[in-house]
Amino acid sequence: MRFATYEHHHRTRVAVVEASETRSGSPRPEAGGGTLYPVPGATSLTELIRAGGGLPALLDAGAAALDMPPGPHVSEVRLLPPLQPSSVRDFVAFEEHVEGVRRSVDGVSGVPEQWYAAPTFYFTNPHAVFGPHEDIPVPPGSTALDYELEVAAVIGREGRDLTPEQARDHIIGYTVFNDWSARDLQSAEMKVGLGPCKGKDTATTLGPYLVTADELEPHRDAEGFLRLALTAEVNGQVTGKDLLSNMSWTFEEMVAYASRGTRVAPGDVLGSGTCGNGGCLAELWGLRGEQSPPPLKPGDTVTLTVEGIGSVSNTVVAGAAPLPIPVGRRRGRERP
Repeated sequence: MRFATYEHHHRTRVAVVEASETRSGSPRPEAGGGTLYPVPGATSLTELIRAGGGLPALLDAGAAALDMPPGPHVSEVRLLPPLQPSSVRDFVAFEEHVEGVRRSVDGVSGVPEQWYAAPTFYFTNPHAVFGPHEDIPVPPGSTALDYELEVAAVIGREGRDLTPEQARDHIIGYTVFNDWSARDLQSAEMKVGLGPCKGKDTATTLGPYLVTADELEPHRDAEGFLRLALTAEVNGQVTGKDLLSNMSWTFEEMVAYASRGTRVAPGDVLGSGTCGNGGCLAELWGLRGEQSPPPLKPGDTVTLTVEGIGSVSNTVVAGAAPLPIPVGRRRGRERP
């Protein structure tokens, strides 16, 4: 099933997005492609997931919605982010991306040997989530805005110290993930050695839907990877194409690692990291030795498409000017 969160007539609802046929394959005459079937009483997919029961409970809620009268068509509503995450961990699971971006951002080539040891991630801002068609402001002070084409897994059940086999039952679904990145801010702050902060803090796009994990099982290959085609476009021109199955770790392995010594909770979002072959502009800059294509600017529209999930399309707009913050004081190290 596909679940959407949307606004219609100033009301926020959660719905199943139903195509022209029901799950059993029987025609539903009143359901054109993209018809919304509101889940009774639900205004937040996050809260629906947190209510417990994992994927079976969510599918039951969706089945109840399909037995109700249809709501509006997707084209008649404003799609919101499918959920408001409890937390957002963003991994870096594509070797090709690491190689290209490292050359662009850090000025060095190759992949660090330590990268292969574990599926590294950082925590990004769960309060800066944008919907699939919202405008994206340029981060204050940046002149090198970039997109990042990713897929995110959403946690549906709490777990701690999971094995990869156990982790599969904790993934409730998947969504498209755009990790907007201010490359100039990122390059400067990474020199401190703590990872990105304001370079990644302004916006993350999720959407257009949460596709339940069972729906993507037919795309799973023999190694456990989801073989989904990924495409990035800027202003209608294709800039990147890859396969999700080129990840070096499965989502189950990444969830297991995330749960090590702690817990994953319902509503947590785990990004795959950016795909290769043009999954972001910085990878291309690193390979070509120049900023070609150029950084994103106001008026540019980025469209990211993931097979089996859908497309998000956001237009960049001017952002706020940075408010002044003093530089750090050089102290004389006075002691008590």
